[in-house]
Amino acid sequence: MILISLWAFSCNKKPTFTQFNVIETTIAKVHHAFENGDLTARQLVQMYLDRIETYDQSTRLNAIVVVNPNALKIADELDAEYKKTGLLRPLHGIPIIVKDNYDTYDLPTTGGSLAMKGSIAPDDAFQVAKIREAGAIVLGKSNMAEWAFSAYKTESSIAGITRNPYDLSRVPAGSSGGTAAAVAANLALAGLGTDTGNSIRGPSSHNNLVGIRSTMGATSRDGIIPLMLRNDIGGPFARTVEDAVRIYEVIAGYDPKDPITKRSQGKIADDYLQYLSSNSLKGARIGVLRRYIDTPTADSEIISITEKAISDLKSAGAEIVDPFDIPNYDALIDGIWCNVFRHDVNNYLATLGDNTPVKSLQDVKDSGLYLPYVEKMLEGSLKKTIPPDERDPICIDLYNSPKNVAFSIAVNDAMDAANIDAFVYPTWSNPPRLVGDMDSPAGDNSQYISPHTGMPAITVPSGFTKNGLPAGITFIGRHFDEPRIMGFVYNFEQATHHRKPPTGFAPLSK
Repeated sequence: MILISLWAFSCNKKPTFTQFNVIETTIAKVHHAFENGDLTARQLVQMYLDRIETYDQSTRLNAIVVVNPNALKIADELDAEYKKTGLLRPLHGIPIIVKDNYDTYDLPTTGGSLAMKGSIAPDDAFQVAKIREAGAIVLGKSNMAEWAFSAYKTESSIAGITRNPYDLSRVPAGSSGGTAAAVAANLALAGLGTDTGNSIRGPSSHNNLVGIRSTMGATSRDGIIPLMLRNDIGGPFARTVEDAVRIYEVIAGYDPKDPITKRSQGKIADDYLQYLSSNSLKGARIGVLRRYIDTPTADSEIISITEKAISDLKSAGAEIVDPFDIPNYDALIDGIWCNVFRHDVNNYLATLGDNTPVKSLQDVKDSGLYLPYVEKMLEGSLKKTIPPDERDPICIDLYNSPKNVAFSIAVNDAMDAANIDAFVYPTWSNPPRLVGDMDSPAGDNSQYISPHTGMPAITVPSGFTKNGLPAGITFIGRHFDEPRIMGFVYNFEQATHHRKPPTGFAPLSK
């Protein structure tokens, strides 16, 4: 077991032997240990570094791209600060893994691409800057699907294949699978990932985690390598709802470098933790989106897990509206995706100055430094030469593109007609695929509603298959209704307690 032996001294008391176990710990537990003198940030960071060294490569989990060589130094500085001030910042000393598409001034940011090897941004992404300001320690960067091109696997030319810690023969989903696998295996306390169509919620579901995709505009996208900026959102992965909310509280809010966050002004709560109540579901009206459950390719065990989750919601006091649906759904989503990768990534590369190894998407293609599965997307993106705001129909932000506006209105109208506060569905209708399997039913239910309406979506563990593979359930609410949705998922989590660590990553003895 990873244990730190500490001697707490007092002028009136004998030395006391205490132990701290890092497995499944939380921000609150860590801060309590700091306050009691039972733990330091340096000791905590060393425990996670030991776990990464012991488990990441030996198991072929392969979640970590690079470890921060200054992590212990930063921890020492935070320990000194706490000793001097007696005050803990919101994320003081908390080791966090960051997906390799977030800019970090002190570590390479490659987007999983060998073409970007060694690229170091001039400053931090907004969200990274905010967590550091809150006292978090960037422990390292996590592997991802190359250029975030896959929702179904996490494989990159920079680091190879990341596997699912609950079954190393299976995928952790994509593209933030490295962050999810690391947090699930207790290689970090929490993580940051990104979600264009799936990639916070899918990996969270496949790895028995909580993942938050916020309202579009509630969090900044500045300094994140884009896939489709109009759909991209960054957010937290955590093992508990409370920890995910603690991180969200730090990263949410207005950023002048991302104009869409102006919509958040006056809509961001000062304290999100106050909404986490074990009675949040009492009297809440929750819709059940049957179109993502009653499908021919849905796995029978996932359906059973979801039906049990619905029953648990009812037992917690929710009024279940079943079925709930969105009229004209198929017509509304037809052709709603539009490829703006070339436009967005070229703009991103321009922010890096002269230090970037490539200056454009064409340079990436010409380099040949990418995996075969990436080529088709690269070629298709290079053909999109018309600027998004000049296309027919225009392909700009979610709040001003006609297709997205129509879809958003339809979803909100359907919720109003059913008089519901939120609706739920299985985050994926099928369990994690085997590594290399791209043919069996995927079951990804995350690609349309939240990414194209901008409405918030939070996934929370809902159970396991008989083979021990995780499943999750997604809650979707109205724009900027995060407080209410956080309350719902917290209540569900506390009523069910489905989170448990993978068995192959046991505590270390020390």
